[in-house]
Parts: sequence; C-alpha cells; structure tokens
Amino acid sequence: MVDLLDLNSYDYYLPQELIAQYPLKDRSSSRLMHIDRKTGTISHLYFRDLVDLLNPGEVLVINNSKVIPARLYGYKDNGTKIEVLLLNHLEGSKWKCMVHPGKRLKREQVLWFSSQLEGLISLPDEDGLRVIEFNNPDTYWKEIECIGHTPLPPYIKRVDEAEDRQTYQTVYAKEPGSVAAPTAGFHFTEEMLSQLQEKGIQIVNIILHIGMGTFVPIKTPRIDQHKMHSEFCTILEETANVINKAKLEGRRVIAVGSTSIRTLESFWENGSLMSGSKWTDIFIYPGKKIQVADALITNFHLPKSTLLMMISAFAGYELTRKAYEIAVQERYRFFSYGDAMYIS
Repeated sequence: MVDLLDLNSYDYYLPQELIAQYPLKDRSSSRLMHIDRKTGTISHLYFRDLVDLLNPGEVLVINNSKVIPARLYGYKDNGTKIEVLLLNHLEGSKWKCMVHPGKRLKREQVLWFSSQLEGLISLPDEDGLRVIEFNNPDTYWKEIECIGHTPLPPYIKRVDEAEDRQTYQTVYAKEPGSVAAPTAGFHFTEEMLSQLQEKGIQIVNIILHIGMGTFVPIKTPRIDQHKMHSEFCTILEETANVINKAKLEGRRVIAVGSTSIRTLESFWENGSLMSGSKWTDIFIYPGKKIQVADALITNFHLPKSTLLMMISAFAGYELTRKAYEIAVQERYRFFSYGDAMYIS
C-alpha cells in the first residue's frame, strides 16, 4: 500500500526532452488532458475545446496576478557579477530577495545594477534570504521595469528573451507582484475568454502573488512536516458573492491553477467564502479535502512538488499517477510552458 505522506510517493520518471523550453505560438493550441474523477476516464483534447466542456452559469476563477521583472543582474564593489531575485515587497523601496552567489556577501554592501539603480543588501536571515533597499524610492521601480529580467524557472534551460515578457504572463494579468507565473492561465486567449462569457460562464478574479514557495523543494521525508512559505492573496467581496451564490445554487466552480485553489481554500470559513486580504501558507495534500472548487485546470507539475501533491488531493493519488504515466507515454509537454490538464 502506498504511503501518501512519503515524499518518494510523488516521484515519477520524466524524460528531459518533455520539459517545454518555449511556449506554443497559439496559446489555446496546447493539448488538454481531461480527467473525469467520477468515471476515472482520461481523454485527449486541445485547450480550445474547454469551451465545450463548461456549462452556462458555471464560475471560472482566475488569478490575475502579474509577473514582475524580478531577476536583476548587478555587480559588487569589486566588480564581481551577482544575481538578485526579488521575492516580495516589504515597504518603500525594500524587498525580500535571494542573492546568487551569496556566500561571499559577508557584510551589508551596495550592489550596482545600472547608472540609475543601486541597492543596499542586508545580511541573510535564517532562511538565507536578504533584504535589499534601492536608492531613489520614487523612481527605482521604473528602472527595474527597464532593466529587470523575466524570472523564468530553473528547468527552462535558457536565458530569458524579449518575448518572455509577454508569453510568461497570462493575457489577463493585471496586478503586479508575482515572481513566477500562474501558468495554468497561459492557455487562455482573449478570444476564448470572450467565447466563455458569451456562453454564460461567469469569470471572476482572485489575486495570489506567487513567491519563493514555488522554488523551494520539499526537504523533509514526510510531506506533512513541510512548511510552506507565505504568499499574499486577495478575494474581493464581489468575487466572494458570485462564488457563494453558485455554491448555494449547485453551479460548478472551476479553478484555474493551484494558486486559485489555495486562495479559495484560504478564505473558506464555516461553509462560506470570505473576502479580504491575507498571507497564506496553506499546503494541500492527500487527506485534506478541497471545499470550494468542483473542477480544476492545471499544468503538469514537477516530481515531488507541492503542486503535484495538491493535484493528488483533488483527483486522487492513483488516478493522478495513472494520468502522469499516460502523459509521458503520449509525450505531453511538461511544466510552465507545457500542456494542460482539466480535472472534472
């Protein structure tokens, strides 16, 4: 019998060539694996077919957080090159960040990024993270927008290109703050969103700014010992009202991405969805019940990742494992720029 709290239970074989390095030119032409939880059937479609799978009156929940140009390349005072990844905004021009290589930064010192931008870097905290405070608090962000790089994940083995500013972003991204994209939303086009609305599907926004939790692998052998890093999320009152009404009337709520699921679950209290803003470190894995979403759109996730554990909680461990084995056999494209899965 499989031990669902054992980290190794979430490992799987993935040929490296199935990890998508570039997106498809047409977002909605990605493949879509449809998993029916009731029957256990798995079918193969294209993402544009999703319009036919959703019904009038259903609610589609999207995360409209926008990826910021969070990767900065700069220099120490001795000319050594250094990389800074901004994680979350603290106050003023202060940001929590990761620095690489950081071991030789033994003291607070100034890093130079351009003639207009420099930052004072702090000593690391217990997690190895630092605080950087940029000069020119009123104008520093405009400079970061100019010189910052798209923070592509480490499994995309190339430098970011100009096109990534658009492609590593959903078409509905609006609220800046994420350092990784809510990738399940990549497959939607403006045309698809219009088709869904014309069909009578309600589209509502939540916001979860994706932080370093995305980058941190689980290091504990038992997954229930893992501590998630907190991320900031928001549900507007209007969104909560639409979802609560749908739940009362028995209409389905379809979450786009793990970030939407985590946000919805973080605001679910006593049978109702609350509104507001908060930091959440919710970790969903098998044994934990998902209360709000009736269906989920997601990408294919890394072995041993918290995202794969959430999918296993939603679809069931065995069905998820079977789906991933089939995805490898059928040569689906994996991870951020890869194909999608619809779990109903």
